[in-house]
Amino acid sequence: MGFVRMAEGIGMPPQALFDAMGAYIGERAANGVFLDGGGLYGTEDAVNFVVRQGDVSRVDGPYAEAKEVVGGWSLLQYDSLEEAVADQREFAELHAKHWPEVTVVSTLRQISEAPDAPGE
Repeated sequence: MGFVRMAEGIGMPPQALFDAMGAYIGERAANGVFLDGGGLYGTEDAVNFVVRQGDVSRVDGPYAEAKEVVGGWSLLQYDSLEEAVADQREFAELHAKHWPEVTVVSTLRQISEAPDAPGE
């Protein structure tokens, strides 16, 4: 799974990045690497449920202390970890090339199919 963290409220990416991402995603969807994904709106209308010591409470954003938000996500399928890392770098380089004025953290995480064992 790939996701992008960025500062809240930095505005929309330039059209050049949208165009580059369209080509990038289209190539990966055609060869079966890109399974699903999309962008996310800001946290101004986010709803969170916090579980703390057995109680559940609803907490609405935004949060003054939040400096980054997840701006987009994707589900990807690779044959090797090396291929996934190389492709995530290419994804980050698209942002550097087409939206150089922003700071973006592009993260690659492996999806766990099941926990090793439940906790006690």
